[in-house]
Amino acid sequence: MLRAGDTSVLSLARSADAPPLTIPRDPAREAARRELSKRMYHENDPSWFQRALNAFWDWVDKLFNAASSATPGGPVGLVAVIAAVLLVVGALWWRLGSPRRGPASSAALFDDRPRSAADHRAAAEAHAAQGHWNQAVQERMRAIVRSLEERTLLDIRPGRTADEAAAEAGRALPSHTDRLRSAARDFDDVTYGGRAATEQSYHRIAELDRDLERTKPVLAASASSHSAAHNARQGAAE
Repeated sequence: MLRAGDTSVLSLARSADAPPLTIPRDPAREAARRELSKRMYHENDPSWFQRALNAFWDWVDKLFNAASSATPGGPVGLVAVIAAVLLVVGALWWRLGSPRRGPASSAALFDDRPRSAADHRAAAEAHAAQGHWNQAVQERMRAIVRSLEERTLLDIRPGRTADEAAAEAGRALPSHTDRLRSAARDFDDVTYGGRAATEQSYHRIAELDRDLERTKPVLAASASSHSAAHNARQGAAE
C-alpha cells in the first residue's frame, strides 16, 4: 500500500511530466510593451535635448574618425590640416578685407553735425596722435571735402559720397584727380570695406589736404579760353 508521502511524490512526478504553461508570442510582446511603457521605468531617461545633443556629438565623432582615417598622420594630421586652412583664410581676410561696396551704395560722407574743415582737421590730428588711423583717415577726408566747399569749389550738398566729391573736385583741380580718387578709395575701404587704415595712408591723405590748400583751381571760363586759344593756334599752323 502507498502511504500519504508516497502519494505526494507521485503527484509531483505527474506535475513535472506535464508541459509548462506558455503564452503566445504576440500577446506576450504586447504585455511587455505595456509594462515597460509605465512612467516608473522612464523617470531617469535623458531629455529630448540631451538625446539630440548626444546624437550630434556621435555624428561629429564619426565624421572626425572618418576624416582622420583618410588623412596622413591620423588625428594629428587632421588637426594640422584644419589649422593650416584657418591660417590661410585668416591671412586672406586680413590682406583683402571684406568685399567693398561700390560708390553707388556708399553712405553719406558727413553726418548731421555741420563742422568746419578746421574742426575735421583737429579731430583727425587727435585721432592720429592716439594711433586711431581709421578715424584719422575718415576725418581728414571730411576735412578735404569741407575745405573745398568752403572755397566754393564744391557746392554744399547733403548726402554726397567720397567718390562723388573726388570726381567733382577733380574737374576744378585736375592735377590732383588721381590722388583725390585714391583718398576716396581709402575712405571707403575704412568706412564700408572693413579694412584697417595705416599710418602711411593717413599721411598720404594729410599731404593731399595740404597740397590742395596751396593749389589754385582751374576755372571753367579760363579752361574754355585756353582750349579756344589752343585750337586757334593749331588752325593757324595748318
